[in-house]
Amino acid sequence: MDTLKEELKKQSINLFVEKGYSATSIKDIVETIGVTKGSFYYHYTSKEELLMDIHLQYIDDLLNKQMLILETHQNYRSKLIKVVELLIHDIEKQGAIGRVYFREIRHLTPENATIISDKRAKFRDIIEKILEEGMNEGEFRNNLQPKMITFAILGITNWSYQWFNTEGTLSVKELANIYTDFILNGINS
Repeated sequence: MDTLKEELKKQSINLFVEKGYSATSIKDIVETIGVTKGSFYYHYTSKEELLMDIHLQYIDDLLNKQMLILETHQNYRSKLIKVVELLIHDIEKQGAIGRVYFREIRHLTPENATIISDKRAKFRDIIEKILEEGMNEGEFRNNLQPKMITFAILGITNWSYQWFNTEGTLSVKELANIYTDFILNGINS
């Protein structure tokens, strides 16, 4: 693994979070680590290619972890809980990259945005599949609308990167438990 490439990516993520993608120049990125623009262009042809690399790293990591959950011999309820925990834990583990992933997709070229959107759809489809199979097995109510429930789960969890403080009074596990309880049980008494 090229450590300079990883450092370029790390520093660009920090700058994109702090200043935004549009306001961050290649000069800003290379100056933070004391290298030349040539070093940047050795690894990336453009700032947009760097942004795509960040997006791919984020979504591919999530998809790989989600597939490991899907392949376990747990029941569907447990798999759903593990996916929610994965999404919340990811905020703690990769907070800055998550902010870039959610905020800066609009700066990708249409071709690259489509690649990322397709991968997001795959992640979403797997959650929907867990819900459908759980309904078929009687683990979830049979009158759910899996597509809408999936969007709700992603809406609840994905927005957390905006406000969740991993150093606050609530742990990642506690937040995941709150979300999972809400998703599975609602707010009925």
